[in-house]
Amino acid sequence: MASYLILTPPGTPDRSEASDRYRDGTRFIRDGFSWKAFVFPSLWMLYHRLWLHAVAAVLLQGFALELMRHSGFFIAGAAIWLGVHILAGLEGPDAAGQRLINRGWKIENLVSARDLATAEEIHFSQLEQESKEDIHPRNWDIPAPNTNTSRPGPSFGLPGYDGGR
Repeated sequence: MASYLILTPPGTPDRSEASDRYRDGTRFIRDGFSWKAFVFPSLWMLYHRLWLHAVAAVLLQGFALELMRHSGFFIAGAAIWLGVHILAGLEGPDAAGQRLINRGWKIENLVSARDLATAEEIHFSQLEQESKEDIHPRNWDIPAPNTNTSRPGPSFGLPGYDGGR
């Protein structure tokens, strides 16, 4: 099973206002190894508008190919070349998602599914269920005075933790 990061563009309505406009702009990014990015790292990065990553990949691949031409440096050049491809395959989808997040896209959900169609079905069915339910917002903030004066800060559930070693 793969994980899919679900991103919505800036300016889309909230989840409670699920509409076709919301569905059209939603992006699903698979968290995992990308064979397309592994085989064609520079082209894949250019397609996903990762300009600086693509330039760095081209420069590193050119440097690696130049090293491979010189005797005694073939293994070093091949290692750099293969490293660029492996790094692009492993971290490419994350870089594409991070680019969108930096441009103002919102992380809407994270879904585990076998394939993209199943992930879309799970995500949009959750939205339909939320829109059908008649849930009235309530104030669930219940004031609870802190009567424990022995510790100034939270203990994260660790009994007897007083902040020291």
